[in-house]
Amino acid sequence: MSDNQLGTFLRTWRESVTPIEVGLPAGARRRTPGLRRAELATLAGVSVEYLTRLEQGRDRNPSVQVLGALADALNLSLRDRMLLRRLTKEADGGDPLLCAAAPPLSRGARPTVRAVLDRLEPTPAVVLNWIGDVLAHTDGYARLTGPLGLLDDERPNLLRYLFTDERARAAYPDWDRVADDLVAQLRHEAPLRDPYVAELADELTVTAGAAFADRFADLAVAPRRVGTQHVEHPEAGPLRLSYETLALPEEGQRIVVHLPADDATAAALDHLDGRRPGALRAVRPTG
Repeated sequence: MSDNQLGTFLRTWRESVTPIEVGLPAGARRRTPGLRRAELATLAGVSVEYLTRLEQGRDRNPSVQVLGALADALNLSLRDRMLLRRLTKEADGGDPLLCAAAPPLSRGARPTVRAVLDRLEPTPAVVLNWIGDVLAHTDGYARLTGPLGLLDDERPNLLRYLFTDERARAAYPDWDRVADDLVAQLRHEAPLRDPYVAELADELTVTAGAAFADRFADLAVAPRRVGTQHVEHPEAGPLRLSYETLALPEEGQRIVVHLPADDATAAALDHLDGRRPGALRAVRPTG
């Protein structure tokens, strides 16, 4: 087996992608139907010399930004982006150990927090840690987000779902605004130099590319704790939800509560929950 799997992967993909597939003219006198190194380098914003070193295995530690740009330029699928990231980590000797001095990342909700969720039924409500892992939720939240695919993973994460699951863009008509808010929360509300944020950011920079990386680099966007969100639900139809965020600072967690923002959404959620009309009442946003 080659000890330059990363370079082989990049070269194989470059040679298999046609210029037309990435918006370039086909041209004439091509030895192969694939991209020239100079063309891929230009599309990804790197030098030809650097791309050559990567393909030849003389540089095995590209930044996640470079990997994301190359993945975008080659139009890689999510599966291939994940393989690219794995090959890079293997070439670099594996994942670094997380800093022992970092605060522990919460992986569960306290019993009292779960008791609060019980009192909120059938309202859709969820407990998240600072990187967007879903730690606990109401049954109402499961009925709202389960059909969207958000809870499919063994350890669901809002950011991973939003940026890597194609169903998310169909579920959220205002996808850009939702993405802005979630990345701003990741960027501004986690501990400084947090290794868990760095690990997730590295992953999504590769798997989601510029859609995530550009937002993560923008420090000017502040997270919103309240607002209105639109959801296209496959079973309940179009929903308009008001949300409120309740901070649990000692655990580095937050509870996000969703309430119907109009009567049509209230009726749709009651139907989704199998309850008689009036279980959830609309809370119209002000301002």
